[in-house]
Amino acid sequence: MSDASTGRSRTRLRLTDAEFESIMKDDTKRITGPIIWMEDEDHSPAREFRVEVESAGGWPLFINGRYNSAAGTLSYALILKTSGRIYGLDLGKDHHNPGCDQVGEKHKHRWSERYADKNAYVPDDIEAPVADPVKVWREFCTEAGIRHDSGMEPPAIQKELTLWT
Repeated sequence: MSDASTGRSRTRLRLTDAEFESIMKDDTKRITGPIIWMEDEDHSPAREFRVEVESAGGWPLFINGRYNSAAGTLSYALILKTSGRIYGLDLGKDHHNPGCDQVGEKHKHRWSERYADKNAYVPDDIEAPVADPVKVWREFCTEAGIRHDSGMEPPAIQKELTLWT
């Protein structure tokens, strides 16, 4: 049983390091169609999207994206439906690794049999700032080997409402 909105599974299948490497090296991974940011279900200032990732390998993959301009956070997570997040990028929030080292506000998660998705590192291939989620997306896709030619519109940001008294 799984929660389709998060990709989290109550009965996860253990992904091996070799399977993870096979997924990442698969150069047929692609997303068809444009990406549309939506209001999150909690009606916070955040915007979210979810898109399926197709591949010749037939891996059941999708990506969740989340951007909160007010908090200055951005995340893209590659999720294997049977195992959960296997690869991800977080900007604007710190991460504490299982080995007790702290990584900065720009970090990536990469699957391993030992730590699952809990260990993170500071990447050198993401140069765009959190305020430019479209450029960060292009950098993320390039490094993850995902082809997406249909584009992504910048997320619409909800402005604060002025209350009249």
